[in-house]
Amino acid sequence: MTNSSVRIPLFCCLALLTSSLTAQTLTGFTPARQANQLKLETEFKTKQSSAAFKQHLEKLSSVPHITGTPENERVRDYIAETMRKAGWQVDIYPHDVLLPKGPGEIAVELVEPIRQPLNIREFIFKEDKYSSDPRLTPGYNAWSGSGDVTAEVVYANYGRKEDFEQLKAMGISVAGKIVLARYGGNFRGYKAQFAQAAGAVGVIIFTDPADSGYMRGFTFPEGPYYSESIIQRGSLLTTPYTGDPLTPGEAALPLDAKNTPKRLAEKDVALHKIPVTPLPYGSAVDILKRMTGVKSVPAGWQGGLPFTYRLEGGSALKVRLMVKQEKAIQRIYQVVGTLTGSEFPDEWIIAGCHYDAWSYGATDPNSGTAMLLSMTESLGKLAKAGQKPRRTIKVCHWDAEEPGVIGSAEWSEQFRDELTQKAVAYMNYDAAVSGRIFGASASPSMKRLIIEATQAVQYPDSNKTVYQHWMSHTAAGNPTRVTGSSAPAVAAGEPTIGNLGGGSDHIGPYMHVGIPSLSAGMEGPTLYHSQYDDLYFYDKFADPTYKMGPMMEQVVGTMTLRLANADLVPYDVARYPADLAVHLKAAEKAIQSYAPTYSIQPLLNAVADLKKNADACETARQAYLQTGRTDKLVELNKELRLLERAFIDPKGNAFGSWYRSLYASSDPNSGYASWMLPGLLYEASLKSTANLPDLEARYKKAINTLSDKLLALSQGMSMSLPAAVSGSKK
Repeated sequence: MTNSSVRIPLFCCLALLTSSLTAQTLTGFTPARQANQLKLETEFKTKQSSAAFKQHLEKLSSVPHITGTPENERVRDYIAETMRKAGWQVDIYPHDVLLPKGPGEIAVELVEPIRQPLNIREFIFKEDKYSSDPRLTPGYNAWSGSGDVTAEVVYANYGRKEDFEQLKAMGISVAGKIVLARYGGNFRGYKAQFAQAAGAVGVIIFTDPADSGYMRGFTFPEGPYYSESIIQRGSLLTTPYTGDPLTPGEAALPLDAKNTPKRLAEKDVALHKIPVTPLPYGSAVDILKRMTGVKSVPAGWQGGLPFTYRLEGGSALKVRLMVKQEKAIQRIYQVVGTLTGSEFPDEWIIAGCHYDAWSYGATDPNSGTAMLLSMTESLGKLAKAGQKPRRTIKVCHWDAEEPGVIGSAEWSEQFRDELTQKAVAYMNYDAAVSGRIFGASASPSMKRLIIEATQAVQYPDSNKTVYQHWMSHTAAGNPTRVTGSSAPAVAAGEPTIGNLGGGSDHIGPYMHVGIPSLSAGMEGPTLYHSQYDDLYFYDKFADPTYKMGPMMEQVVGTMTLRLANADLVPYDVARYPADLAVHLKAAEKAIQSYAPTYSIQPLLNAVADLKKNADACETARQAYLQTGRTDKLVELNKELRLLERAFIDPKGNAFGSWYRSLYASSDPNSGYASWMLPGLLYEASLKSTANLPDLEARYKKAINTLSDKLLALSQGMSMSLPAAVSGSKK
């Protein structure tokens, strides 16, 4: 037992960890292969270095590098050079996509009762040398419409669908007004979309101190929370598909390519028409404190500024909002490193993180980028020593994630057919080393992998594994989160593993192609999308020890190596029926709120059959592996890879056919949250029953397809066994 003043010597910690590893049974491995794998992992864990991680992070985050800038291209080149030196094949895939040309021109000012320009830039702090870089931009929202409007204001809380509905119910119109909404509750693009649909002429989004400022703790630079000038930048893109707005469903190959797709005209794309911009709360207060409407806000709408919030500004308060933001087709680059597998080169393990940032991107995204670069070096050393992975590993660094998760979506579209056949897993590590608390979200089949890998890695300066540290925070009622996730109910005896939602680069691989996916990382306080996401903040608040990078690399490397080297892909097949039952009951409850007699029982019956076949498949897999047999591995692993594709429906979802997974999507009304069984949840959001028969048939087909695949797999593995094991009387 240790405390902050007592540390176990390194050799004791290693002995404890080695003992726990020896006792661990690895999913998907024969006994002989498991022994070799554990030995390989022990060797892999000697390769990490805090100094190497820190060096990569400093190289990546020393200057602002927004998509489309020369600085971002230099980051691209550093990534490619690092992976080549590590012995990886590097390919760079260009795509020509529509993007905003920077922030453009922005002005926000009071016009009545006084004339006063409002601040749209963060302050320079002498403690933070990075805060004075002339390449830093004003705060802005990508994909704003252009316009110059002067109007009264209406406060709309978080600007959610239900907030605008409540305003209407209270008799408050936003038509012809500028909407003032605070960050949080949904994706910022939906704040603009709902406001525009309600007739607003502009939107100002501000960070409220109740959500991210002084009501949470000390503010920057003294503490890690938003201070009065800090601005959250971000994309507003809300097209009913992810990726380049002009080429839905097709890769935006370079304009000079022979097979470049036909592009939509910009006027035919549902981009925002009204001007939208973010403000810090130090500027928003000058508007809010002058609002004179007679109605105070309803319960839950009051923020953290020191006065009562009102719904309307009144006719005496006028605000000017001007945004001029041009858009043009620009080239972006996906950098993909490949370590070709020694036995199964056409089975791909894919890890990724974007590299573009809103400013320096020290935590978001480049802590993840630096960790992946360190991992490519560690795996490269193993490969050079003759220990190549059995399956191919690809490490992908995506461009243009911040303007709308564009680069990874284009690559997913470009290689959709190949990915459908070859991809084993996609693992996303956006901002993966941003603090000291582990968090993860995943598709069902990837959950056991996360648990087992965190049980095999030690948490720094402790006698706990990462898993034990993670569990202690779950037990303390401190749910963890990762980019683009929402947490379900915690299974008994397990930490929280969330459901994948929107907001990051797993969207294309998981929700469009159907690749089992996860997102994981170390979390902590963040000055999200502000100019202060820099190395000063990282050194002072994220991880001054720089030990989390090597530790996270060990977790990620362990998962990667187990996926790459297992005899049978280590999917958690028993999770499908368990999670499906939870999600079906949640969908039933949502529908019963307006159709009380509705029953999901026919689909639950299909899940009961699925459970029988999933259990049989797991039993057959364990028996197959225990015999040490390795026959039919190519065929069996191909069938395992196709399990998740059972939920891919070419018809897609009603809110956007690009989202082809019937199992999971991002919430089309909030953007970030996960929608599990999105077809049913979308019908529930409309309070409709008209499409339920068709949806039930589609879901039953998907569940039965998965069930049949699992049955065929269990039979295939049983037929491969000796008579005494399989029960055959031959």
